[in-house]
Amino acid sequence: MNIVDTHPHIVSEDTDAFPISPIGGKRSEWSHKRSVTAEQLIEAMDEAGVAKAAIVHSSTTYGFNCDYVADAISRYSDRLTGVFSVNVTEPDGPEKMQHWIDRGFTGMRLYLQGSTMKEAWVAMDDKRIYPCYELAAEAGLSVATNLKAKNFGELETVMTDFPTVNFFLDHLGGVKFDDGAPFEAAAPLWALAKYPNLYIKLVTGKFLAADNGASTSATMFAKLVEEFGADRLAWGSNFPSAEGSYADVVKTALDGLASLPQDQQDWIMGKTAQSLYPTLKG
Repeated sequence: MNIVDTHPHIVSEDTDAFPISPIGGKRSEWSHKRSVTAEQLIEAMDEAGVAKAAIVHSSTTYGFNCDYVADAISRYSDRLTGVFSVNVTEPDGPEKMQHWIDRGFTGMRLYLQGSTMKEAWVAMDDKRIYPCYELAAEAGLSVATNLKAKNFGELETVMTDFPTVNFFLDHLGGVKFDDGAPFEAAAPLWALAKYPNLYIKLVTGKFLAADNGASTSATMFAKLVEEFGADRLAWGSNFPSAEGSYADVVKTALDGLASLPQDQQDWIMGKTAQSLYPTLKG
């Protein structure tokens, strides 16, 4: 199995070269308590048997300055690509996007809310963002987002308006699965399966939650494959935001998917990532 990670983070130890400037003004807890450098991530990938990765820029560490990830992917171009963030509401958003594209990034992320920002700071279907989506379509960029289920309508709007852009939903939109099969509580997520340009990211927290309540890993991941197909599901570690060693995080994913046929595991653990980030093929 060729394993590709769609969601690790890195943080530099050099705060002079790469100043801390978190989005919203508050730094995430993980980024200063258990962060890893690019070199440490590569070492951990080697130990865990992970071939390649799409590094997701840490907005809660560096805001919209993606220099450290750019530096990492230039030094490890055979192993890494990058997913940048820009202020998509500003008129120079497309210009900033092109800057990061020119520095080797092949994906963009809309970090809308999270542990340090409880409410979304912008709507995905805000018309100010449309020039950025237009450039994403032209450049063949995937667009990741951590949008929550209550705002899925915004995602439907942009997926319809930009059908050639592949959107990549983080954290399953925060829907719950503890009611067990057929997972009626996750109905808002199932309603999105009809959009062929939507891909779903399966991060460590969701693997850990798969066996909560009436849910089991076997039933939850089988349902996700049934709805979206394995070729639209991709594993992401969320390391080191996800606690534990990188090897443990990888094992958690492999154990969670063990009940699926091998070809479906292969898509989720690597092949889907390579379709979203073609530079990671090979």
